[in-house]
Amino acid sequence: MPDTTNSRKVEHIRIIREDRGADRRKFYFDDVRLKHRALPELNLSDVDPATEFLGKRLSFPLLISSMTGGDHSLVRKINRNLAIAAEAEQVALGVGSQRVMFTNPKARASFELREFAPTTLLFANLGAVQLNYGFGISECREAVAAVGADALCLHLNPLQEAVQPEGDTNFAGLAEKIGAIAKGLKVPVILKEVGAGISAEDVKLVLKKGVRIIDVAGSGGTSWSRIEHHRQNGGDLGLLFQDWGIPTPDALRELAPFRKQITLIASGGIRSGLDIAKAVVLGASLGGLAQPFLEPAMQSPDAVRKVIQRLRREFVTAMFLTGCRNVKQMTGNSRLELLK
Repeated sequence: MPDTTNSRKVEHIRIIREDRGADRRKFYFDDVRLKHRALPELNLSDVDPATEFLGKRLSFPLLISSMTGGDHSLVRKINRNLAIAAEAEQVALGVGSQRVMFTNPKARASFELREFAPTTLLFANLGAVQLNYGFGISECREAVAAVGADALCLHLNPLQEAVQPEGDTNFAGLAEKIGAIAKGLKVPVILKEVGAGISAEDVKLVLKKGVRIIDVAGSGGTSWSRIEHHRQNGGDLGLLFQDWGIPTPDALRELAPFRKQITLIASGGIRSGLDIAKAVVLGASLGGLAQPFLEPAMQSPDAVRKVIQRLRREFVTAMFLTGCRNVKQMTGNSRLELLK
């Protein structure tokens, strides 16, 4: 039988490259306005964007979000270039869904990135719904081991699965199973959406199960519903729901009451270092981007590094202009936001 999971990875990359509309470009972060300081009382050179996450130091709060993986030379090249660049620039990196390595063992090599990134943060990744389709603690441990990961992302993608021709749509009882994985793993579990956001109701379900890190991954950026539309056998269901979800800034605000209990990561529609700064002000510890890294990762580690360096300069500039000497002064600081 053909390995549909593996071939789907390459198909997703092709669709993202060919369909500019897959990036919804909603720019929801443009509506977040930060307070300008004409007298920041800082020397720009004294601004320190470094932060710590899961006990590791990052040069600034950037996560290269989950993209791809599989038994194909292109995805191996993408992941290797991302890992080399992440290590050189000391930023975090998450891999794409590792389900494929259980259907095609050769795909495992695309996720074995620790040799290319020996010290920086790496996140493994499996679909949470697979816990209802035979996956358990052993698969989660194997995913973590393959990457040499510091944490495991269990991603939630009910919209993508609902519009996918071969989607796995049984999301019943997942909170309990996610909690069991969180208790059984030696590394933290990060609960992550893939572009439709996570609500307060979702957090309440998993908080009592032991999950303490949430990647809201809201709407506004890449639409997996639209991407799956291209793979449908007919109908426009994926197009109808292409903008469905909670915009990332709204998701961060909704989860603000939980900040003392959870750590937030913001992804979905973040396109600049300024957007990362705004996400941090709204309470996120990291800002995640994926799509802006895809084309550079197909070229070289240096091309990826240039994007990281641009994002860092934008982030530092935002810190300087808000009078923040370090990231701690910026994180969750509502006084830095101009309210409408």
